[in-house]
Amino acid sequence: MQVVNPYSAGIDVGDKEMVVALPEGLSDPRVRTFGTMTCDLEEIVAYLKTFEIDSVGMESTGVYWKPLFRKLIHEGIEVFLVNAAHVKNVSGRKDDENDAMWIQKLHSCGLLKSSYLPDEDQEALRTLVRHRKTLVRDSSRFVNRMQKSLELMNVKFHTVISDIVGQTGKAVVEAIIGGERNAANFLPLISKRIKADLPTIEKSLQGNWLEEHLFTLKQNYEMYQLYWVKIVVCDQKIEEQLQQYEAKYNEGVIETAKTVKEEPAATPGGKKKKVAKKYGDKNRPRFNVHGHLERIYQVDVTAIYGINSTSALDIFAEVGTDLSKWKNEKHFVSWLNLCPNNKISGGKLISSKLFHKKPNPASLAFRAAANGVQKSDNWLGDYFRRKKAKGGNKYAIIATANKIATIFYKMVRYKEDFKPVELEQYQQKYKQAKIAFLKRKLIQLEQEAENVAA
Repeated sequence: MQVVNPYSAGIDVGDKEMVVALPEGLSDPRVRTFGTMTCDLEEIVAYLKTFEIDSVGMESTGVYWKPLFRKLIHEGIEVFLVNAAHVKNVSGRKDDENDAMWIQKLHSCGLLKSSYLPDEDQEALRTLVRHRKTLVRDSSRFVNRMQKSLELMNVKFHTVISDIVGQTGKAVVEAIIGGERNAANFLPLISKRIKADLPTIEKSLQGNWLEEHLFTLKQNYEMYQLYWVKIVVCDQKIEEQLQQYEAKYNEGVIETAKTVKEEPAATPGGKKKKVAKKYGDKNRPRFNVHGHLERIYQVDVTAIYGINSTSALDIFAEVGTDLSKWKNEKHFVSWLNLCPNNKISGGKLISSKLFHKKPNPASLAFRAAANGVQKSDNWLGDYFRRKKAKGGNKYAIIATANKIATIFYKMVRYKEDFKPVELEQYQQKYKQAKIAFLKRKLIQLEQEAENVAA
């Protein structure tokens, strides 16, 4: 094969060692093994620059590639980060040295395609948003444990209210931890918004107040509160990162910094009524995500049915602002794994299933948005229900997520506002298309019948 990158190297990335392979004839030995300490990574960079290597191919193994990747980029060396599934050595031999030489050979011939890589600002935001999701997910584990402690004491309070860390739930749990045991004394703490009647609530607060379960209830509640303190701090850091983005796209001006600071802060249940009314979900970031994203994108992506501030922030952290990195919307939904992985042989379609891989956070956000519109009274909800009738719930989620991702791509890349179609107009258009299809099918069947008769 023709050599496209004569001064290219291949690196097999690992936790304890980095194996670097140079082009044949450039060095003896051709393959060299380095450690993974910071000084070792600096030695790798110096080693590559000694032989005037200007391009490197490396596998995306875990997170072990990131420190070396940053150092190589800072030194001006082009890095192709490739999926490990795309560089499998078909010779049958498997060791780090052979892997590094195989990567170098493929890269020198121009056969490697680099994965999508965010810039430094987006990588920082992505790290913070993913960390916040982890904190929220971990905090919910302690809520489940609180419910378990109540269940073991046969206190059924968690079965008559929807959220034990809401305003009412928090007040009752704190009263239990404070030593209250008389069920009737809890009733003044019950909010008028609770749908259950007071006699049912009073009965649900009678139980066996065992000391060990009271202890676990207290500790789990304290851990839940601690997590939410950390989430608030994380929200502040995310907001700072978004302000940097906004300043970058607005010539250093942050128009609404004062307004954002005046918005309500998050607390684990204490201000649920005020916050939930404004944001609709107690787990959402407690700052003006919508405003920041609208000023950065210059379009309102939350206008798309199913996408709220949280999902929009997740998507922004994963894809950034420059969607031209994907050639068109089809490439974009393919990267999200929201379209069939068609396999064609001999001119026949032999498989059209989704590619078997874990969906990335952006894909999960689009899928969640699709799942949220299935009962909506709009054209996307109607589309979801038609697809569900055709292929089931999973099929409908993927198809609708594909549709939402396509709309998102066009809005962000071409700065187009969301233009929803009226439900009746959409249904009428679908009926007309179906009638036209059936007419064509009828003509086709008539022609086949005439040919058989002839």
